[in-house]
Amino acid sequence: MNLQIKELTTIEAMLSEIETMRFLYPNLSVAKYHEYLSDMVPHNYIQIAVFDEDVCMGITGCWSATKLWTGKYLEIDNFVVNPNFRSKGIGKLLTDFIEKKALYLDCSSIVLDAFTGNFAAHRFYYNQGYEPKGFHFVKILDEKKLTQ
Repeated sequence: MNLQIKELTTIEAMLSEIETMRFLYPNLSVAKYHEYLSDMVPHNYIQIAVFDEDVCMGITGCWSATKLWTGKYLEIDNFVVNPNFRSKGIGKLLTDFIEKKALYLDCSSIVLDAFTGNFAAHRFYYNQGYEPKGFHFVKILDEKKLTQ
C-alpha cells in the first residue's frame, strides 16, 4: 500500500469523496452535501483523507474554533473509514494527523461527538486517549431536515 494523507480544503475536493462520506450518511445527495459544505467551509471546515493511490480509505472533517471553557480547539466531525479498510490502522492515521494539526494550530484540546449507541466508535476513541467530558444535548426541531 502507498498510503497518503491529504487535506481537502475546497468544496470540489470534498465533493469528489462523497462515496466515502456515504458510508456514514447513505442518503446524502450531492446537492445537499454541496449546500452544507458551502455553509461549513467558510467557518474553517476542512477534511483530512487517507488514500491508497486514488482510493479514499477514510475521511474526517475538522474545524478549529474558540470557546470560553477550552480556548482554541479542534473539532473532529464526520469521521468515517470505508468498511473494506476497517481495523487496518486508517482511523489511527487520521487521529494522529489531527493531533499534530491541533498542536500546530496551538489548540488546547480536540473534541468530538459520538452517538450514544455507537459503541465501536466509543472503544476506538477511548483507545486513542479521548474521554467523555460531558453530554451533548440535542433537541430535534424538524426530523425531516436531518441527514440521517
